[in-house]
Amino acid sequence: MAWFILIIAGIFEAGWTLGLKTTEGFTRPLPSLLTITAIVVSMVLLAQATRALPIGSAYSVWVGLGVLGATLGGHLLFGEPLPPLRLAFVGLLLVALVGLKWTSPSG
Repeated sequence: MAWFILIIAGIFEAGWTLGLKTTEGFTRPLPSLLTITAIVVSMVLLAQATRALPIGSAYSVWVGLGVLGATLGGHLLFGEPLPPLRLAFVGLLLVALVGLKWTSPSG
Protein backbone atom coordinates (compact mmCIF):
# COMPACT_ATOMS: atom_id res chain seq x y z
CA MET A 1 0.00 0.00 0.00
CA ALA A 2 2.90 2.38 0.73
CA TRP A 3 4.12 2.12 -2.87
CA PHE A 4 0.66 2.97 -4.17
CA ILE A 5 0.53 6.01 -1.88
CA LEU A 6 3.99 7.02 -3.07
CA ILE A 7 2.94 6.81 -6.72
CA ILE A 8 -0.07 9.03 -6.02
CA ALA A 9 2.24 11.45 -4.19
CA GLY A 10 4.50 11.48 -7.26
CA ILE A 11 1.56 12.27 -9.51
CA PHE A 12 0.67 15.24 -7.28
CA GLU A 13 4.37 16.22 -7.33
CA ALA A 14 4.26 16.41 -11.13
CA GLY A 15 0.90 18.19 -10.97
CA TRP A 16 2.04 21.00 -8.73
CA THR A 17 5.25 21.39 -10.69
CA LEU A 18 3.25 21.84 -13.89
CA GLY A 19 0.82 24.06 -12.00
CA LEU A 20 3.61 26.50 -11.17
CA LYS A 21 3.71 27.54 -14.81
CA THR A 22 0.01 28.47 -14.75
CA THR A 23 0.19 30.54 -11.55
CA GLU A 24 2.28 33.29 -13.19
CA GLY A 25 4.34 33.73 -10.03
CA PHE A 26 1.33 33.05 -7.76
CA THR A 27 -0.49 36.10 -9.15
CA ARG A 28 -3.46 34.08 -10.44
CA PRO A 29 -5.66 33.02 -7.50
CA LEU A 30 -7.30 29.79 -8.73
CA PRO A 31 -4.22 28.19 -10.30
CA SER A 32 -2.24 29.26 -7.23
CA LEU A 33 -4.74 27.67 -4.85
CA LEU A 34 -4.78 24.43 -6.87
CA THR A 35 -0.99 24.35 -7.01
CA ILE A 36 -0.61 24.94 -3.26
CA THR A 37 -3.21 22.24 -2.57
CA ALA A 38 -1.30 19.80 -4.77
CA ILE A 39 1.93 20.64 -2.92
CA VAL A 40 0.33 19.88 0.43
CA VAL A 41 -1.31 16.65 -0.78
CA SER A 42 1.96 15.51 -2.33
CA MET A 43 3.94 16.14 0.86
CA VAL A 44 1.37 14.52 3.13
CA LEU A 45 1.26 11.41 0.96
CA LEU A 46 5.06 11.28 0.80
CA ALA A 47 5.21 11.49 4.58
CA GLN A 48 2.65 8.69 4.83
CA ALA A 49 4.64 6.47 2.46
CA THR A 50 7.88 7.02 4.38
CA ARG A 51 6.33 5.39 7.42
CA ALA A 52 6.81 2.03 5.66
CA LEU A 53 9.47 2.71 3.01
CA PRO A 54 13.12 3.71 3.28
CA ILE A 55 13.43 7.49 2.99
CA GLY A 56 16.09 7.29 0.28
CA SER A 57 13.95 5.12 -1.96
CA ALA A 58 10.73 6.99 -1.24
CA TYR A 59 12.22 10.43 -1.86
CA SER A 60 14.02 9.31 -5.00
CA VAL A 61 10.89 7.78 -6.48
CA TRP A 62 8.80 10.81 -5.49
CA VAL A 63 11.21 13.24 -7.14
CA GLY A 64 11.71 10.94 -10.13
CA LEU A 65 7.98 10.68 -10.76
CA GLY A 66 7.80 14.46 -10.52
CA VAL A 67 10.57 14.81 -13.09
CA LEU A 68 8.92 12.31 -15.43
CA GLY A 69 5.53 13.98 -15.11
CA ALA A 70 6.90 17.51 -15.46
CA THR A 71 8.96 16.58 -18.51
CA LEU A 72 6.18 14.74 -20.32
CA GLY A 73 3.49 17.16 -19.14
CA GLY A 74 5.57 20.15 -20.19
CA HIS A 75 5.85 18.66 -23.65
CA LEU A 76 2.15 17.76 -23.94
CA LEU A 77 0.64 20.82 -22.25
CA PHE A 78 3.08 23.60 -23.05
CA GLY A 79 4.77 22.41 -26.23
CA GLU A 80 8.20 22.19 -24.61
CA PRO A 81 10.75 20.37 -26.78
CA LEU A 82 11.38 16.67 -26.17
CA PRO A 83 14.22 15.68 -28.48
CA PRO A 84 15.15 11.99 -28.74
CA LEU A 85 18.18 12.20 -26.45
CA ARG A 86 16.16 13.89 -23.72
CA LEU A 87 13.48 11.25 -24.11
CA ALA A 88 16.15 8.55 -23.80
CA PHE A 89 17.38 10.03 -20.51
CA VAL A 90 13.82 10.21 -19.19
CA GLY A 91 13.56 6.51 -20.10
CA LEU A 92 16.70 5.81 -18.09
CA LEU A 93 15.13 7.61 -15.14
CA LEU A 94 12.10 5.36 -15.42
CA VAL A 95 14.38 2.31 -15.40
CA ALA A 96 16.07 3.67 -12.25
CA LEU A 97 12.71 4.15 -10.52
CA VAL A 98 11.67 0.59 -11.30
CA GLY A 99 15.05 -0.60 -10.00
CA LEU A 100 14.53 1.26 -6.74
CA LYS A 101 11.14 -0.37 -6.35
CA TRP A 102 12.54 -3.84 -7.01
CA THR A 103 15.44 -3.44 -4.60
CA SER A 104 13.57 -1.77 -1.73
CA PRO A 105 11.65 -3.51 1.02
CA SER A 106 7.95 -3.69 0.28
CA GLY A 107 5.69 -1.50 2.34
